[in-house]
Amino acid sequence: MKASELKEKSASELNDMLVDLRKQQFDLRMQLGTGQLNGPHQLRQVRRDIARVKTIINQAEGKQA
Repeated sequence: MKASELKEKSASELNDMLVDLRKQQFDLRMQLGTGQLNGPHQLRQVRRDIARVKTIINQAEGKQA
């Protein structure tokens, strides 16, 4: 997921995406805890995607103010 793709989305789409990413992060953490996680790199990728989405949301709010 690239930041340029995220900038084209609306605020509601970004918020929905953030909720989905948080659920995905929770599921991956549960898999890690039970020893079922196949790719530990997925945790890092989801965490960085969450950060990207939050950054774009904050930038959009800053432009509106």
